[in-house]
This record gives sequence, C-alpha cells and structure tokens, in this order.
Amino acid sequence: MNAVSSSESFNLIRSANWFPGEFEDSKFISEQSGIPQDVIEKKMGIIKKCRAPLDCHPSQMAINAAKMALEGIDPDSIDLVIWTGSEYKDYHVWSAGIFVQRELGLRKAWAFDMAARCSSNVVGLKIAKNMMMADRKIKRVLLCGGHRTGDLVNYKDPTSRFLYNLSDGGAAMVVERSDKEEFNPILEASILTDGDFSLDVIIPGGGTKKRSRDGLEEFDTYLTCPDIQGMRERLADRSIENFLHVIKESATESMDKPIDYLALLHMKKSAHDAIVDGLELKAEQSIYLDHYGHFGAPDQVLSLGLAERRGLLKKGDHVNLASAGIGYTWSALSLRWDGDCYNQKGLDPYEA
Repeated sequence: MNAVSSSESFNLIRSANWFPGEFEDSKFISEQSGIPQDVIEKKMGIIKKCRAPLDCHPSQMAINAAKMALEGIDPDSIDLVIWTGSEYKDYHVWSAGIFVQRELGLRKAWAFDMAARCSSNVVGLKIAKNMMMADRKIKRVLLCGGHRTGDLVNYKDPTSRFLYNLSDGGAAMVVERSDKEEFNPILEASILTDGDFSLDVIIPGGGTKKRSRDGLEEFDTYLTCPDIQGMRERLADRSIENFLHVIKESATESMDKPIDYLALLHMKKSAHDAIVDGLELKAEQSIYLDHYGHFGAPDQVLSLGLAERRGLLKKGDHVNLASAGIGYTWSALSLRWDGDCYNQKGLDPYEA
C-alpha cells in the first residue's frame, strides 16, 4: 500500500548551479544585432549572460551542478534521476539522464528525461514529489540538467529578439522524503498550458518535417518565430494573467501567508516588474537576473540561491518558484524556506 502519512513531507535539501567561464555582454549583443546597447540593457535586461565554450556540453554542465548538489550525500541513497535540462543536448534522440546517472556513479538509481521547456524544473519538482508519494521505494531524487540554448540564438533574426537572453549553465536539486515537515518542504504547484502557442517558437530544421539529412540552411538551425506579430498579440492578452494565475493558485493552496520571495525566470524588465507589481510585492522580493541571462529551467534555482546568499530569506518564509516555457507552459510551485540548501560555489563569477 502506498498511502502517504499525514506527517510526511518532501523536502528540497540541496541545490546548485554551475556556470561556464565565458559570457556575452550587452556591447557584443548590440554589435551583432544592431540594437542599441542601452535597449539591450534597460529593455531586454541583459548586462551580460553566461556562455559555454564549444567543448562544454549540456550533460557535463548537469554533472558539474549535480556534483555540487550531492556533496556529502551517499550516491547509493539516490533512487531516481530526472533530467530537467534542455532537449538541445549532446546528441539527438538521446537519454541524457541515464548518461548523467552513470557518470555520477548513482548505481542504485534509475533515470529518465522530461521536458517542459523553461518550466522543466518547476514541473520536475511536482513530478518528483508525486512519484515519491505514489512509490515508497523512491526516497531521494536528483533533478538536474544542462543548457546551452545560447547556441540557438540568431542575432540577425528580428523575430527572435525576445530570445536574445538565452544563456548556458547547469542546475541540480535533491529532494527527499521525510517523516516530518522539517526542512524546505515542497508544497503545492499550479501549471497551465496553452496550445495556441505551440508552433510559435521552433527550430525549423532537424526534425521529421525538415530533416538534417536532406540538407539545411544555417537559418534552419536557430530558434525563430514564424508569426511574431500574432504571438505578441496573443501573449499580450494572456501571459501576465496566466503567470499571476499559477503563482496565486500555488501560493494560496500552500501557506496561510503571502509570498515572501518570488524566484522568477529572466524576462524583459517590464514583464518582470508587471508580475512583481501584480502580486503586490516589493522590488527586493524578487531578484532580476540581468547579469546571468535566461538559462531556461535553472533560473529559479539561481534566484533562490542568490536570495539565500544575500540574506533576503528568513526561516519560515513562503517562497514561490515561477517560470514559463515556450509552447506555452506557465508554472509555479511554493515551498517553505527553513534554511540554506544552495551550494554557493557556483555564484562568484557572475554575481552583480
């Protein structure tokens, strides 16, 4: 019988980011795109963003982050590995999570890959919690992934300007079952998807519709938006509203107190401010990641880690992790913050 005890909780015990040693700054992006540097910095919110060297691949970035998150943890205690990294990874049609499991020596775990674009970590936390609730053999889960979606940015394509913030890095989290709600318990999540946007952001080549073996143009290998005007019009009516919906729903179902800190993905500054204002939060209750860029799923891990490092959190705080992934998937999940869980080693090179 897999009944869950009322005293059981599912806790975020460790987390980490790994960053490569290179970056692109606003001056470089301005030169490549022809957009004024002050627009890159003030409107797009990019002072600089992390980029990986050509020989650093998503699986390695995930492994690097996971090693930090697993410091001091018995590798044989990990029962499950969930890849929450990019689908743009070392190889096409490849199970990165199984490779990562092997490289980390997690002999007693099994692994699978999941994807919800930039919502993969938030959705992944919900999946990890639900799987532990359903299967008592799963007591400790590693979620990890690497991203180098900066490769997919075409600075010459005006339809993809909202993707210029895409950057590279890895993230990892360790979640465990506990007999009592003792440390950073994962609370409730809210997820909303809207298929009206499912074809708005694509890489034209490489799939079954435009096969690599049939020959591709360089443009076919980058992310692009075939109907940018239509997407803007539809997003204008729904994006902020959907963000606020999932954040408020997850928060109100989680704790009898308002949100103390919002770990939000990187987006243009006006959208970030609209969400913070719509929740009636102060500016210092959410860190804007203008010195890092938008990794994808790792943004919430980084934001929470920066908040821990800067002393913005106190025991018992209500923290909400929120993201959106192209497709579109809006997602949010609350947890109660009880103490540092972030390996701080990964922050130094890029902190503002």
